Amino acid sequence: MSTFSESALIKKLGELNTTQQSIQTLSLWVIHHRKHAKIIVQVWQTELIKAKIKKKLTFLYLANDVIQNSRKKGAEFTKAFGGVLITAFTHVSKHADEKTKNSIERMLNIWFERKIYDKEYINQIKQSINKIYQSKLGKSTQPATVSKPSVSKRSSGTEIPTQKDIVPKRSRLEELIVENADDDYLTLSPRDPPEAEDLAKSLLELESAASSDAVIREKIASLPSEVQDVSRLEKITDQATADQLLKTVDEACMLLAEYNGRLVAEIEDRRQVARMLADYVRQQRSLLQESEQKLADYRDKLSKVSEVRKELKSHIQNLPDLTMLPSVTGGLAPLPSAGDLFN
Repeated sequence: MSTFSESALIKKLGELNTTQQSIQTLSLWVIHHRKHAKIIVQVWQTELIKAKIKKKLTFLYLANDVIQNSRKKGAEFTKAFGGVLITAFTHVSKHADEKTKNSIERMLNIWFERKIYDKEYINQIKQSINKIYQSKLGKSTQPATVSKPSVSKRSSGTEIPTQKDIVPKRSRLEELIVENADDDYLTLSPRDPPEAEDLAKSLLELESAASSDAVIREKIASLPSEVQDVSRLEKITDQATADQLLKTVDEACMLLAEYNGRLVAEIEDRRQVARMLADYVRQQRSLLQESEQKLADYRDKLSKVSEVRKELKSHIQNLPDLTMLPSVTGGLAPLPSAGDLFN
């Protein structure tokens, strides 16, 4: 079930922060809705321009995560972002400090090294960035060249640029789980209620959601203990053992990250169904009120008709019996016939 909407994406982009968890969680949600890649990129670019200066680099980090981690599932985001990245990097460069410049350079180098985009396209981005730097500094700078990037590895086995000394915050998944009754589906303005068939279909689709995927849950439950046993690090004596442990941990992290993304999508789906239920109940209550009002009107009309019928019956009963009246014709001769008139 697709629960994507531009308003939902705008809200999530507004909640995006510089922590790795926040970026990764939103990235997984975006990739889950990759069939809306063009719209997602358009909204991303619009919100990037509207974002505060200190948050603009985070938007690039999000794009970086989405582009790299969506490649195995398709090239939708690589193509969609490819049409706006020059403009986006140029815009961010206008407000970039030295730390932001280094982060941008490192990101572009990673893309070149991993062949995310070809060298010509990356150099076009660099040239556009350098023009901004030249105009800001009032002097020429040498074109940047592709160099070996410096990156930080995250637990999922992939690498993204990160900022140092960031205080970890609660993940978006945890925030969604602990949200209370002040959910937005209770406070949003009324929308068109869903059809009963659509609502039933949505409820049925929830039966195959991630939380009921017994196969994946069993895989997670059966993960080897070394993926979380820090003491195993002390027992590593050679490179082969270290590589094997790293591979095992990376596979476990990828499994958990993917399942985490599915759970986030499921939460969104359940929130959407909750909205649909709220709208449907609102419609049914409205229809019930209308029906009760009509029933009251019909009862009132029935009461009036009954009163009129009773009164009419009383009048009929009070009418004189014509058979009991004296003869008004007496002994008068009958009227002539038509034949008698013309004789």
